[in-house]
Amino acid sequence: MFGYPKVMPLNPARLLLLTACGALLAAEPNTPKAKPSEPTVFLTAEAAGPAFLLQGEFTTAGHGANIIALGGDQYRLVLFAGGLPGDGWDRSPRVEMEGKSDGAKVSFAPKSGEARATLADGTLTVTRPGADPLAFRRVVRHSPTEGAPPPAGAKVLFDGKDASAWKDGKIDERGFLRCGTTSKETFRDYTLHLEFLLPFKPYARGQGRANSGVYHQDRYEVQVLDSFGLKGENNECGGIYTISAPKLNLCYPPLQWQTYDVEFTAARFDAQGQRTAPARITVRHNGVLIQDDVALPRTTTSSGIKTITDTPGPFQLQEHGNPVYYRNIWVVAK
Repeated sequence: MFGYPKVMPLNPARLLLLTACGALLAAEPNTPKAKPSEPTVFLTAEAAGPAFLLQGEFTTAGHGANIIALGGDQYRLVLFAGGLPGDGWDRSPRVEMEGKSDGAKVSFAPKSGEARATLADGTLTVTRPGADPLAFRRVVRHSPTEGAPPPAGAKVLFDGKDASAWKDGKIDERGFLRCGTTSKETFRDYTLHLEFLLPFKPYARGQGRANSGVYHQDRYEVQVLDSFGLKGENNECGGIYTISAPKLNLCYPPLQWQTYDVEFTAARFDAQGQRTAPARITVRHNGVLIQDDVALPRTTTSSGIKTITDTPGPFQLQEHGNPVYYRNIWVVAK
């Protein structure tokens, strides 16, 4: 069921059109620029404009790259040897460069060293002293479990039409479930599948950038955050908040659907009510194993249930001031 994320090259004709549109928008003198003190939130690529079109994932033989939009004309480039995280990266140190756009072109330079990079006409070109230039093309990856149908015996919690399984569940006009809700039913041991969509917030940083979380038994949070291109800490996407960092940062760029596939085993107690074993969790993010049977010794911050007892609990899709959306949620109780 699981494997490397599916990689779909971006159609060159479409990319050329998008880049041209981005250049026109960037050149428009009446287009207001948001200030870093006033983060702008975009829910669609069309609304996001040229900054969104320039960021993303890029690959060439034996190499991968992330370009992250940081608001205004600022960008960051992260280079990976071997390929993209979860698809070839050899875990060697990442190389980062800061960049600045001029219309539809972005130029990058490292803090030290002589390597340089340029993004233009949909191609990222990296030049290094004494080596041939590397030409990267943009790709859009899809999780191998995106759209996974519920198996026999699964409980469907959200199918895009009915939010009655959720307390005050709100569905938008696209058929997506807004964060800020808790399941009415409670669960003990289970397999969970869900899909989430992060908004694009180029000026936001850290925990302000598309923050939400999936709480298991409303006790233990698997973080949801736009941590595209970051190192992968325990408070970033895929982290078990303050407990365990993901093995890899598999976060896609914002406005792409992502998946969590989770195996959860509740804490165990003896006849006297004493805990004999902690809860344990395994998480696959976009089809890649990032948390492997991790013990959960305590509840995480902002959990709805603060104590660990021998009682089941609900799912919480955390509201943290960001419009994060969910779809295709189903669970198989064990």
